[in-house]
Amino acid sequence: MRVGDSLLSPLRGEKGLLRVGAHHVPLCPQPTLRRWASGVAALDTALAGGLAYGRVHELYAAQDEDAAAATGFALALLTAMADGEGRTALWLRSHRAMRRSGVVQANGCCDLGARPETCLFAMISDTKDLLKAAVDGLRSGALGAVVVETHGRLPELDLTASRRLALAAEKSGTTLFLLCSGTEPVPSAAETRWRVAAAPSRALPANAPGAPVFAIELLRQRSGPSGLSWQLEWNRDRRIFTEAASGDLVSVPRRGSPAAAGAGPDRPEAKEAIQRAA
Repeated sequence: MRVGDSLLSPLRGEKGLLRVGAHHVPLCPQPTLRRWASGVAALDTALAGGLAYGRVHELYAAQDEDAAAATGFALALLTAMADGEGRTALWLRSHRAMRRSGVVQANGCCDLGARPETCLFAMISDTKDLLKAAVDGLRSGALGAVVVETHGRLPELDLTASRRLALAAEKSGTTLFLLCSGTEPVPSAAETRWRVAAAPSRALPANAPGAPVFAIELLRQRSGPSGLSWQLEWNRDRRIFTEAASGDLVSVPRRGSPAAAGAGPDRPEAKEAIQRAA
C-alpha cells in the first residue's frame, strides 16, 4: 500500500470515524453555528438557516440618502439578535458618520421596537481607536452585538483589520455589524455583505406610513449564494421580517414640502389609524 492510500482512506471510513490503516479514530464534531431566522423563508434558505451569530456582517447604504435606511436595518437586526436575548449592544460611530447622519434618537429606536437603554453609543474620532474599541468589545464576551458605523473610505480598515475583527467575533460568539455609507465595498473577511436602500411602505388608513420596508441585496456570502434581493417589512412586535406585500404604497413626504405639512402621522386621523393598526 502506498503512503498516499493510507492518508486518503479516511474518506472511506465509517460515519463519524477517521480511518487510518486498520484503525478507526472518532472525529471531533464541528460546533453548530447559531443562526437567527429572519422570518422570510427564501432569505433564511439562502443563508443556510438564517444570519449567523458570531460573524461579521457588512451593511452598505446603496446611496448617501439611504444611510438612514441602512441604520434602521442595522437597528432592526440588533433588536432581534441582541436585545431580543436581553443582551446589551455597543454602537461605535466615527466622527464623520456622526456629522453625516446626526444623533440616533431614542424615539426612533422605540419605533423599531428597540429599547434605547440596552444600546451603548460612543463616538470615536480616531479610526485606529475605533477599530481597537470594536475588537475589545468583541473579545469581552459581555455584549450581544457590536456595530461599527463609518462614512467614507477608511484606509485603516484593510483586510488585516477585517480578519482581526472576524477572529474576535468568531472566538467570542459576538456578532459585528459594519455599517458603511459614502463608500464602495472592499475585500474583507466578512461572512456576508449587504446593500440596503429605503423602500416605500404599505399605506395605513388615512394614508399614514406603515411599517418600515427595506430593499436589501445580498452582495456576497462566504459559503453560499449571492446576488439575491428582497424587500422586507419589519415587524417590531414579533421582531422578524416579512416579505413586503404589493399594493397601495406610501412614501413619507420630504420635510418642508406642502404634502408634509398636511399629511403625516401627527394628523388626528392618522394617529387614530395607527392606533387601530397597532
